[in-house]
Amino acid sequence: MTTRQHARALIEAIKFDRDGLVPAIAQARGSGEVLMMAWMNRAAVEETLATGRVCYWSRSRRSLWRKGERSGNVQRLVGQRLDCDGDTLLLEVEQTGVACHTGRRSCFYRSLRDGALVAPGEPEIDPEDLYGRSD
Repeated sequence: MTTRQHARALIEAIKFDRDGLVPAIAQARGSGEVLMMAWMNRAAVEETLATGRVCYWSRSRRSLWRKGERSGNVQRLVGQRLDCDGDTLLLEVEQTGVACHTGRRSCFYRSLRDGALVAPGEPEIDPEDLYGRSD
């Protein structure tokens, strides 16, 4: 099978939801750290597999969203897996910079302690530095 045939086989196996979306979990290569979860539609999956740069579907903007297009914190696809039900993707990525729009490495930084959500430490980078100041 060619790379193109492998991509087609993966796409055909995905069970997109009624809105044409599938959740995609980005996991750091090597450490296995879960960096983020976002949505992909068929076009985002196709572009990601074709280019190696992770592309998602922005539900709020209703358009493709190439990770890092504004912040420079891109994700390069290293591997992909589809879960047993075919309805969730796991993307193994090489992350440049931080993955979270809050300036943290991972979007999963808050934990429940003594009945409250706690965010340990400060962001690695100020979000205004990632996306520019609005003044």
